Amino acid sequence: QVRLVESGGGSVQAGGSLKLSCVASIGSAYRSYSLAWFRQAPGKEREGVAAIDSVGSTRYADSVKGRFTISKDNAMNTLYLHMNTLKPEDTAMYYCAAESRWVRDVFHAYEYNSWGQGTRVTVSS
Repeated sequence: QVRLVESGGGSVQAGGSLKLSCVASIGSAYRSYSLAWFRQAPGKEREGVAAIDSVGSTRYADSVKGRFTISKDNAMNTLYLHMNTLKPEDTAMYYCAAESRWVRDVFHAYEYNSWGQGTRVTVSS
């Protein structure tokens, strides 16, 4: 069972920045995993934010393009989400997700078998 642990959430004012981290207990196989960040705001469905595949190709939801950057450090088994120019609508619980196989629909939660416990991001206006 893969264990994912997120950190880095917090409260910031609009326009501010945060960097989320997600450490995985995968080992050397980490570099072959499909990874993603999702978020869920109160009363809303979980939505995909950013994804990165085994070769480092990235995809972003339209709502965060140009503001968020997903990256990973294979040596540290760590996934990152750099969030800039944060908006109140970015307020949510953020989750990292991992899947050992290639993922076709990177922003569909059902594609991923492993999830972290989440880290909360609150952006005030």
